[in-house]
Amino acid sequence: MVRVRIAPSPTGIPHIGNTRTAYFNYLFAKHNKGKFIVRIEDTDRARLVIGAEKAIYEILQWLGIIWDEKYKQSERVEIYKKHAEQLLGKDLAYKEGEAIRFKMPKVRETAWDDLIGKKHISFKNETQEDFVILKSDGFPTYNFANVIDDHLMEITDVIRGEEFISSTPKHIQLYKAFGWDRPNFAHLPIVLGSDRTKLSKRQGAESILDYREKGYLKDALLNYMAFLGWKPSGKFSKKNPGFNLTDRQEIMPIALMIEVFDLSEINTASPIFDIKKLDWMNGEYIRMMDIQTLKTTIADFYKDDKEIVPFIKNNAKTIDLILALAKTRMKTLIDFKKLVISKVPELSPHEKNVAKTLFEKFSAINNWNKESILAGMKKTLSMHAIKGNLLYKIITGHESGLPLPESMALLGKEETLDKIKSAID
Repeated sequence: MVRVRIAPSPTGIPHIGNTRTAYFNYLFAKHNKGKFIVRIEDTDRARLVIGAEKAIYEILQWLGIIWDEKYKQSERVEIYKKHAEQLLGKDLAYKEGEAIRFKMPKVRETAWDDLIGKKHISFKNETQEDFVILKSDGFPTYNFANVIDDHLMEITDVIRGEEFISSTPKHIQLYKAFGWDRPNFAHLPIVLGSDRTKLSKRQGAESILDYREKGYLKDALLNYMAFLGWKPSGKFSKKNPGFNLTDRQEIMPIALMIEVFDLSEINTASPIFDIKKLDWMNGEYIRMMDIQTLKTTIADFYKDDKEIVPFIKNNAKTIDLILALAKTRMKTLIDFKKLVISKVPELSPHEKNVAKTLFEKFSAINNWNKESILAGMKKTLSMHAIKGNLLYKIITGHESGLPLPESMALLGKEETLDKIKSAID
């Protein structure tokens, strides 16, 4: 049975790159009807961050990346000590003060065929130094505990970032020292920022919890992360026979991703994180929502907001129509508030003259509907030779928002005129 794991260290909150690695492991496990394991590697006691372990589990649970088993290395220290003693007994390790070091071989090479790109990777053993496996505080190092646990947990495939390639010779030599079969290795290219350097917080290396707070949907994030380096091609879905993956469709449900996921289709080049692409994809997911689902999602997202909660309550009869308009303009859930909550604008003398014209045109409308409102707007724009964003500013206090004719038709003539009058006074 396929068994994979993610092994986050609670020395910080995982960003989108780390979470993508977790998702690839999850997809691989579920595609192969295997097990997905979470192992908290908390042996670097000096660098632990309060709340990081909780955040790791919260991220996975919110995204629906649910584990089959979970472990914590700090609860397994005696296991590592026992295995270090075994290596000392075989003269494959030695004490250095209170610490224990592993003897790396200094002849020939250490090599493996990586599952990503089918690359043959090798290191000359003469370049490898002996390394600490048990620290003076009694806790194992990452390199040691990692191998012991992967063996005891029967991990078949290690899918991790390519930054671990340089550590892999150490891991392989430890497997040989214990006489164990090693797992397959798959080293994923790291996600880069728009400037093609390592992803930084400025370029999008934020926690998934931060993206949740900004109004991104979990299904959109999963879809976007999966396509950071993976491009399924040349397949038809057996469960969804009408779905042809050669069409390069970018919106893909999770069930379909699980069905067709293949490590061999992961690009060997580092993917570029593009926030505009994520915004587009999130907007597409919002537009795919039916109104009732969107209403529930909005209500949950804004449950503590002192402006949106009463807005929804006060517009109970028209909220479905408002949501139908809003979803055409939203990229994230945050956008809803920007679209529906207006403010009194500060207008220049010229802008107030435009507002007066708009007030006159709207006041003269007898049959208040989308068509008559649009006609009044066009007359105002033509008379003053201005662009439409000024009308948005006059009515909403913002330079963009819900489609004006439709939203004002919902608002009603009296309230619309009151808004314009407030902007003039």
